[in-house]
Formats: sequence, C-alpha cells, structure tokens
Amino acid sequence: MEISNETMYNASINKNPEFEGVFWMGVKTTGIFCRPTCTARKPKPENVEFFETTKDAILKGYRPCKICKPLENPNETPRFIQNLLNELSENPTLKFKDYDLVKRGLEPATVRRWFLKNHGMTFHAFQRMFKINSAFKKLQQGENVIDAAFDSGYESLSGFSESFKNIFGVSPKNSKNQKIVDLKRIETPLGTMIACADENGICMLEFSDRKTLPTELKEISKHFDANIIQGENKHFKTLEKELSEYFEGKRKDFTVPLSPVGTDFQQNVWEVLRKIPYGTTRSYQEQANILGNPKAVRAVANANGLNKISIIIPCHRVIGSDGKLTGYGGGIWRKQKLLELEKAILF
Repeated sequence: MEISNETMYNASINKNPEFEGVFWMGVKTTGIFCRPTCTARKPKPENVEFFETTKDAILKGYRPCKICKPLENPNETPRFIQNLLNELSENPTLKFKDYDLVKRGLEPATVRRWFLKNHGMTFHAFQRMFKINSAFKKLQQGENVIDAAFDSGYESLSGFSESFKNIFGVSPKNSKNQKIVDLKRIETPLGTMIACADENGICMLEFSDRKTLPTELKEISKHFDANIIQGENKHFKTLEKELSEYFEGKRKDFTVPLSPVGTDFQQNVWEVLRKIPYGTTRSYQEQANILGNPKAVRAVANANGLNKISIIIPCHRVIGSDGKLTGYGGGIWRKQKLLELEKAILF
C-alpha cells in the first residue's frame, strides 16, 4: 500500500496513531528518527524523509528519538514488570513488598504507576487478585477452604475470607456457583495484547490500545456473569505458543479452543471468517454471499468490527471490494502488517 510523503508528513503533524508502525520519520537536521505520534517539535517538510522500517532508518545513519522511543513497541510491558508477572504466574503465593522491589533495584513508585495505568490497580492489589484467583480455582477443584487458603499463601483464614468476599460478594464456602474469567497480558511484535479465557477457551484477544477494550471486558463479564481477574489459564499456554509460531511464520492455523461472546448472527459471521485461508483476502460482499444474504454487507461489516478475538478469528483478512484496506480495531497499520506477514495478495 503506497503512501505519499505528504500523507505521512500530515499524519506526523497530527500525531495520528493510525499510522503507528506504518512508517518512521527521519529528521535530517538532527539525525534522529521518530514514530508518527512523537510529541517533539515537527520539522519542515524539506527536512524529513520517511522509512518503512526502523532498520532502514538506522542503516541511513539516524539515531532513535529519546522522546518517542521508536525501537519499542507501543505499550510494551517493560522487562522488569514482565519478570514480576512471570514469577507470579509460576508461584501465585509470592508476595512482593516494597522492600523486595528495592532489593531488585526497582523503584516501588514506578511499579505502582505502571500497574495503575495498565491494570487500574496498584501492584499490591494486583498480587491480591492473582492470589485470590489461585485460591478460587482450588475451591472449584474440590479443595476445602482451609487448604485452599493456606496453599495459596494466605496467612490467616479470616484474611482469606474477607478478601474473597470483597471480590465475589459471597464467602468461600458459598462460592460453588461463582465464575471467573482469567486475564493476561501477552507481548507480540505488533504490541501488547490482552487475552481472556474461561474453562472452555479464549474469549478475547485484543491489542491493549484498542479504545473499545473496557466495553468488551464489561460485555464478557456480563455474558458469563463472572468476575474478570488476572491469572493463569490452561488455554493461555497454548495461545502464547501458537501466537509466537504465527509471528515467526511457522503457523498458519490455530488450534487453541475458543469461547467467543456474541449473538447467533455474529457467531455465524465469525465462523465464516475463520474459514478464510491464511494468506488470502475476502471482501465483505463475499462474506455476505457465503452467509446466503447478499444484502447483509453492512451487518457483516459491523459483526466483523465486534469480533473480540483478533488474529485467530482473522477479520484482518477482510478488505473492501475495491481492494483497499478498510477499518480494523487494532489499527490499519496492524492490518497491513498482518497481511504482509501472511504474504497476502491484495486484489
């Protein structure tokens, strides 16, 4: 998809997030290169050049901007945060105090700010949620309350019961009819994704910067009548493995079980989406024809837009009848990158 220099320059002036990952701008007068959304003062048109990759900019002699950090993925989880998350995943009974963070060379306030921004809670609150998730699963598997509490790292039964009731509204003894949906951050070459899963499969896989994410989480919570809590899920391991293989170009089909949330019509549309072969594209009109309702093009497009499981239910493979890339919840630039990865031939 050819983009004019004028379009890229205007996108940079307007800090248009839709062009994130599509191009990088080199500034001849400073020798640095930036992402389109950089907040630094914009140079004159004659003092810039554009690159399709960061590698091209570096080979031309440009240095990465210290303000917008173009070599980092947008919203990427910092390595020191990822290490903490990995350790909690391996052992939910762990309890990191500020003292423990300082011993690791981490500033507690920095960790706190990151969790408040990305999870809406402090790191200590996040740990409590992670621990309660582990205890909940033990109860669902038949463990008694006392064992579930102490095996999950609680130091007192009363503390466990109080924490449990604050989240679920009932005591641990009366939790049999309660349900949770697990949530996890997953890093990909195109940015951080948020995954949700219940016992049946993946019910959400979205890029973390998607504006409709909070609404989607509420819909999933309401549909399953469940609390969405950070924690591990057996389906996450399969998902992460298959996503990694997909981005490495080693996987064309996904086998991880899905548990999509939507109306019967939306489910039918998404099933048609899943049958679009890797490396090929289809128009909204073709989708409507396959569904046996050629006039339902707009309804099909709306259903595609409401798909909550990106990449696996491949709405990125649907383009306009004229061959142009149309709207994509994760951003047009990601749609382009996914089709380039699959080496799709646009008609």
